[in-house]
Amino acid sequence: MLVAIPSGERLDVLGPIYEFCSRKGFRPEGEAVRVGAWPVQFIPVFNALTAEAVERADAVAFEGVPFRVVRADHLAVIALSVNRPKDFARILALLESDSVSREEIASLARQHGLEDVWKRFVARFLDG
Repeated sequence: MLVAIPSGERLDVLGPIYEFCSRKGFRPEGEAVRVGAWPVQFIPVFNALTAEAVERADAVAFEGVPFRVVRADHLAVIALSVNRPKDFARILALLESDSVSREEIASLARQHGLEDVWKRFVARFLDG
């Protein structure tokens, strides 16, 4: 879960979220906090791409609770920017599920200075 919170002078920007979760009875589990059956990882907005992802997220509701969902093109390009094998697998899964197209990823990657990274990904995993 991407979270946009002011960091102020605090080094641990997620501390207040973990404190809130703890008061509600949700406990840390590795990199995540278990909320019901769901492991939830909180990731602070860390660059222009993730800030844009939060800003352009779609508004939805689940069981009457409103929240915002980052679009698939932003998820793919964030994964591309992190550049880890497990993130490459996420990009492939998004493409295979038709949640996003190559063109959408290429366009957003270009906007955020990741065009060369995207071209290398395509050569390695899609055209190779």
